[in-house]
Amino acid sequence: MGADSMRAGFALGYDPSMTFTEMAGWMRRAEERGFALGFFSETLNLVRDSVTALSAFALATRTMSLGATQVVRLRSPVLMAQTAACLDELSGGRIVLVPGACTRNHARVHGMEHLDPALTLREWVQAIRLLLTGHAVSFHGQFVRFDNVRLAWKPPRAHVPLWIAASSLKGLRLAGEIGDGVLLDSVCSAEYAANAIRILREAVEEAGRDWSQFTVAQIIPTSIEDDREKAIDAIRWEVASKMNPARAKYNTRVRMQVGEPYIREEDLPAFKEAFERGGRDGLARAIPASYVEGLTACGTPDDVRRRVQQYRDAGVELPLLRPAARHQITRLQDVFALS
Repeated sequence: MGADSMRAGFALGYDPSMTFTEMAGWMRRAEERGFALGFFSETLNLVRDSVTALSAFALATRTMSLGATQVVRLRSPVLMAQTAACLDELSGGRIVLVPGACTRNHARVHGMEHLDPALTLREWVQAIRLLLTGHAVSFHGQFVRFDNVRLAWKPPRAHVPLWIAASSLKGLRLAGEIGDGVLLDSVCSAEYAANAIRILREAVEEAGRDWSQFTVAQIIPTSIEDDREKAIDAIRWEVASKMNPARAKYNTRVRMQVGEPYIREEDLPAFKEAFERGGRDGLARAIPASYVEGLTACGTPDDVRRRVQQYRDAGVELPLLRPAARHQITRLQDVFALS
């Protein structure tokens, strides 16, 4: 199997105790071990912001591509284009931007009016692409409007790759239509990925685009321990977070609509009851091991290698491996090192 088929990315962003200095150090180590991309998730939980993360990573690394999610509407399309161009300049042309839809929950947390997530995502992406050309451009959409705006310097690349963060049927179809690639959500199985990729390919080809030029990446929560049960327990919280009643209706519904086989409708009332009785810890204890093993890559090093390979076999070109715990990072990077 060639090196390209074994590429992996290294992802951070969910540990609120980890500083940017620590993250940058781990990214430098990931680059030394041959990881193809360093990724940062800008989360709804307001852990850290992606612009600062990518700046720190750009200064800590030399060759590895760098990417991050950015929720549209939190920054204007003009500011997102300006930021993308600046980060691309700082990194020497290594940035991948991953715009994501501004959901009702994002709007609520940021004190914003809820607007159509798909349409605003489409307009932001279109506007950012125009602005990155370096020319004076105008845009007249339903939510994005500006006239004769240009960046005051020539961006190093007129085309910064834009992968679309997507998990729902509608989001996947939109990603296939407008994205340079897709970032599939975490806590989704390899079987879900295979179904999602069929939807994406159909959308790409219906739009008259070249599937061979479309990148499929997926964040894969990863837990490596010598003891399989310990590995499962270390990552239960992340699976449980998707089953939290506050967001479970959306998280579970969109996954099941795409064909996620590991989430069962009949289990959801029991998860809600467990959360009401015992909070997050009670919910985590109620999540069956079959959910954790199906929706993540966890277990011994051999278990995790096999599971990540299943994602690759499903069509995930670039698995982005996110460690469940800080003490697992060195092991994860060494297990998946290419150099």
